[in-house]
Amino acid sequence: MTEQQPEPQAENRQAAPEYRKRKRSGTTVIIAIAVLAVAAIVAVVALTAGRDNGEGGAPTGGDDGARGELTVGLQLEPGNLDIRNTAGVALDQILIDNVYQGLVGLAPGSVDEFVPVLAESLPEVSEDGLSYTFVLREGAAFESGNPVTAADVVDSLSSEDASFTLAAALGTAPAVSSPDERTVVIELEAPNSQLLWHLANRPGLIYETAFDGDLASATNGTGPYVLEDWKQGDSIAFAANDAYWGEPATLDRVIWQYIPDANAAVNAALGGELDVVAPVTSSFVSRFDGSDAFSLTRADSTDVFTRAYNSAKEPLDDPRVRSALSKAIDGEAIIEAFYGDGKALGGPITDLEPAYEDLTAVNDYDPEGARELLADADAEDLELTVTIPNFYPQEPIDQVVSQLAEVGVTLEVEAVEFATWLSDVYTAPEDGGPRDFDLSYVNHAEANDFVNYVTEGYYFGAVNEEARERYDAAIAATDGAEASQLIREAAALVAEDAPAKWLINYTPTNAVSTEVHGFPESNTNSRIPLEGVSIG
Repeated sequence: MTEQQPEPQAENRQAAPEYRKRKRSGTTVIIAIAVLAVAAIVAVVALTAGRDNGEGGAPTGGDDGARGELTVGLQLEPGNLDIRNTAGVALDQILIDNVYQGLVGLAPGSVDEFVPVLAESLPEVSEDGLSYTFVLREGAAFESGNPVTAADVVDSLSSEDASFTLAAALGTAPAVSSPDERTVVIELEAPNSQLLWHLANRPGLIYETAFDGDLASATNGTGPYVLEDWKQGDSIAFAANDAYWGEPATLDRVIWQYIPDANAAVNAALGGELDVVAPVTSSFVSRFDGSDAFSLTRADSTDVFTRAYNSAKEPLDDPRVRSALSKAIDGEAIIEAFYGDGKALGGPITDLEPAYEDLTAVNDYDPEGARELLADADAEDLELTVTIPNFYPQEPIDQVVSQLAEVGVTLEVEAVEFATWLSDVYTAPEDGGPRDFDLSYVNHAEANDFVNYVTEGYYFGAVNEEARERYDAAIAATDGAEASQLIREAAALVAEDAPAKWLINYTPTNAVSTEVHGFPESNTNSRIPLEGVSIG
């Protein structure tokens, strides 16, 4: 999930207009449309809305300290807040950076530029790549008021009692020690080029050892915001952490409001109730035409709408069938179905990541070639089912259905609740048996997730052994350029093997009012860091 190249400038769909918002009592709402990322993997919709500063509400503030209230609407509400154990990119999007932090983090908009957070600086790394030494920042504290200690860091990074741990991410438990009260040393059995990435994400988050609350419904992080309230089925509210050790929060209060209907979100924005819609569902972008209230920006992202094959199941265990089903798809027509909100992609790595290579020629649109492959595999007149979360726009999957029909494949669409998608597609059966789905359609929003394609037991099914060998060599490399090249080679092998058809690198359009400043412009479906975001 990390890597980067210089980011291309996002195109503006229209010039940024002047914005005069309807006068109201002082909130802001952002909406983010939920998309999924897997490992779990839903992305979301963010919004800004205004709300009265009524009894019990935080003050909207003046020029000193935090100012204003930002409401962020999400389409898909998390089932709980335990980011240690609960899959779904919706949790990363709101909790990482804002509530929970690690020794290091990602620079805003980046997927591989690491910055120190709870550590004073980036680590000192031994020449053999086995030892990473961190010096802890002085004054950092949990929202409980207790200081962050080296013992907390050691316990957090040594834990094997959760789903998302450093040991699980690395494949083996590192030795984490504290030679003194401000120093933490991580020692590896073998070099791992992904260590900083893991430390900047879920496996590297730091928790207070002494905290005995329920993290499914409470938080105890070190970030600039704290959990104020959770009205399940409605909203999650953050308040500025007045005791934050770093730069003070620039907002008094943040409300993540769950609005599942994209049309309702746009109506609210045009009616003056929302300040940001991020992203605007592609088919609704034109409704902002002529509005002087918002600027529209198409953001680069690592979101990939992925039509995956269950390659552990006949006839999809035959690479000829998978290649045929991939060749049947006209990528340009898919981009048109997203109203231009995307780029063609021929493999599992986007152009924001340094291991990217243009693989669009692999299994490119060739309906005649698709028919020939299906005939060669004795797999003509196939009838298949695709399982899709029910909150995605209909137009792209309709394109997939019609294009497959042109090569003699009948595709039935089974639209389900996201929880059902997780249980029926993503989660391995408890009895160890194979998954039963045919095809899946979902948005993988997380960066640097190539490891999924070389991991036994992941929902794609079969693994290309040669690709896994290349990836393992990349992990062991101590040179970044060498690691990227090895992953690039592995990705090319995976693309040829066709465990999925990467339909589009989704580049969502965000609508942002001129009263909102500093709103992130990249990867907002994966993370919305609120540092520096202000209103007015």
